[in-house]
Amino acid sequence: MSEEQIDFEKVQALAGKAIGDVAGAVSIMMAYMGDQAGVFDAMDGEGPMTLDQLTTKTGMEPKYLREWLGSVSAAGYVTFDPENETFELTPEQALVFAREGQPACMQGFFQAVIAQYEMHEKAVEVFKTGRGRDWSEHSPCLFCSTDRFFRPGYAAHLVTEWLPALDGVTDKLEAGAKVADIGCGYGSSTVLMAQAYPNSHFVGIDFHEPSIEAAREKARVAGVSNVEFQMATAQDYPGDGFDFACIFDALHDMGDPVGAARHIRETLNEDGTFMLVEPLAGDKMADNMHPLGQIFYGFSCMGCVPASLAQPVGMGLGAQAGEKRLTAVLNDAGFTNVRRAHTTPTNMVLEVKG
Repeated sequence: MSEEQIDFEKVQALAGKAIGDVAGAVSIMMAYMGDQAGVFDAMDGEGPMTLDQLTTKTGMEPKYLREWLGSVSAAGYVTFDPENETFELTPEQALVFAREGQPACMQGFFQAVIAQYEMHEKAVEVFKTGRGRDWSEHSPCLFCSTDRFFRPGYAAHLVTEWLPALDGVTDKLEAGAKVADIGCGYGSSTVLMAQAYPNSHFVGIDFHEPSIEAAREKARVAGVSNVEFQMATAQDYPGDGFDFACIFDALHDMGDPVGAARHIRETLNEDGTFMLVEPLAGDKMADNMHPLGQIFYGFSCMGCVPASLAQPVGMGLGAQAGEKRLTAVLNDAGFTNVRRAHTTPTNMVLEVKG
């Protein structure tokens, strides 16, 4: 391309955006370091602090703290007062960076990004070769960060909004139902439901043994006795007669989502309900050209599609499949009634019957 054909204003604008993206990438690392080192926790509720005060409270090297504070303050993650040379984690900033379990806390998201960078060579290899990548080939940091990111949303919405949006499901759960939570990961969703509905029995199912072990420990700590965890795939888990089945943010990761949905249909009672929770997406790529779509497509490229391609069939549905494509998968599995029951800023909740 000749020099005269280049619009240098566009080049400058794009380069400026790239600088902003680099700044964001650095800020994610700084936020993760502040979380892991306990600096955000040390600042939470303390009001404006000098570098010396923060050094005394944390016992950390002030030369490191000074550079860290400079970066997170420039990012707007911490509030800097140049007149008094103080740094403050405001209540709003604390909700995002310090307060574990709050829906606004982003540390699980940051940790998931760090986990991908940790094994970037593997991600590049898979991308270049087109081979699959089993879930177990990721950094263990990804498993805990996935749970850490999704758990607050489940805690905020699952029992109070998603389940009540389904026709007759909460009545069954209150009376005593048999429930399958497929692709349960660390079991946060399973334990939340078990705590809310003690008359029902919940079976958490996942094909990743370390996640099942973590789920069992989570249930033990929570003190719930109406839950059990099994290692199996969505296509062959044992049992039948389930009144309710659910999958949270996992169907698109499966190699054979049609086979998984078909097995769920076969193991449900005739009047049973399947709740499918998936990332929010439009039906066309053009509908997803926004920051959330950018993030979901990226994670899908690094984790979701490789996991699917590592399994039999390897459909590679992707994290931005959209309601129309998900409905087609469910119809192919034999379900005849699919309805969007609820929507959050990041998820769609589908009620599946028939």
